[in-house]
Amino acid sequence: MKLRKNAIKPLRFDPSALIGPELAINPNDWSEALQKAARVRDEMVQFSSGTTPELDQSALPGSSSNVAFVSWPDRLLDAYANDRRGSELGRLFRRATHMHSVVDRVVVVAVDGTLSGARSILESCCQPFWNELSRADRGSKPRIVFEDSSLDNDALQGLLHLLDAHRNRPPTCELDRWALVVIGSNEEPLHTSISLQRVLDAFDQSTIANDQHRTQLLVPVVRKGVLLPSRMLTYGQAGHLSDETFEVPSELSGGFSLFTAAGLVPAALVGVNVIELLQGAAAMTKHFAETAAPSNVILQFAAVHHLLRTKHHVHQGVLSVWSKALASFGLWYSALAKQRHGASNSTGIGQWTIMNSRDWDTLPPQKEMATSERVFHHVVPEQVRFDPLQGGNGDSLPTAFQNRFQEVSATMSRKGSPSTVLSMPCIDELHVGQLFQMMMLATEVEARLAESQS
Repeated sequence: MKLRKNAIKPLRFDPSALIGPELAINPNDWSEALQKAARVRDEMVQFSSGTTPELDQSALPGSSSNVAFVSWPDRLLDAYANDRRGSELGRLFRRATHMHSVVDRVVVVAVDGTLSGARSILESCCQPFWNELSRADRGSKPRIVFEDSSLDNDALQGLLHLLDAHRNRPPTCELDRWALVVIGSNEEPLHTSISLQRVLDAFDQSTIANDQHRTQLLVPVVRKGVLLPSRMLTYGQAGHLSDETFEVPSELSGGFSLFTAAGLVPAALVGVNVIELLQGAAAMTKHFAETAAPSNVILQFAAVHHLLRTKHHVHQGVLSVWSKALASFGLWYSALAKQRHGASNSTGIGQWTIMNSRDWDTLPPQKEMATSERVFHHVVPEQVRFDPLQGGNGDSLPTAFQNRFQEVSATMSRKGSPSTVLSMPCIDELHVGQLFQMMMLATEVEARLAESQS
């Protein structure tokens, strides 16, 4: 199984199936919407590139959101280039490197829904069966488990059993030892989480023989001002963990906190190339800021949503991802859209996700979903990451995949369902970073277009 390596290439967005005299979007309306989106872009870039160190001053006047996320990947990369040890990334990499040598599993607990971003980074960038690989095949990186305080009793019991919480035996080597990452990035009180309290019970038991391990194996990732449970505060030297805590900026909430420690700490712990992930995001920001509207994939995506919602009363969107590696990305994007537009989708098109080609046939009535009332965005990888598998009839699996995509596209076209295609050159850190940043930028532009008309 040979992993392919690719240089960074741009994502491509094709809305041509929607634009034309007899199609959903009139060319004149399309040109006007792109111009409006470009003006919003210019304002966002102006405020996000300010020299003030206070990120909350990057909020646009009269807006319910801010644009701190726009320049965040560049800020992290620049800080790391100037100070390899003292920067946020430098601290993060040292913590991850140390953890690689002392544990074989990491449990990530969050109480506020932020896990969808971290999980989507790992599922898109790691080997699909990461946790099942041997330690050698994982390059001595740990396995990872997510617990999102879902109130699922059996899932939590299964996790506690996995962690040997039922045994009175402390771990004796890295193969038995596990670490805990606690993420609290909004006002949700950490001490009320049943899941966190029970996992902390297990953590206490696993580190009972060595108090020093409690500091080494516990990584809090919290928003400034979020109070940690009292027993976590007693783990560190002098009764606190301040030197070991990663902060999530208050300006970056929910899905927009993806490229903060909330997403990057879990990614670094399993060996995701965080630098390339951020470089991909920074490349998309550069594209956003410098590319003319007719060729700008972010402005095109936002303009499509704006016109379909305002001119054609389309209020539902379906992200049709054509890779299992992108399934969690789709859930993250759906949550991001809901966060920015509100439960009523007052400033945008509500999103939900299907995983094709599987869901097209197995979750009825998927074919009936293809109507003029919904827009489908197909997210399609152009290249496979590993060597193509050959079928018995001589066709490769990637060829069968392309045939299936063409079949589904033709069916939707016959039903008159508006659809677009977002092509990814490859699913790896460079291009996943582009994809996430594109969706954050497009969601913000879309919301601001709507707010400017209200």
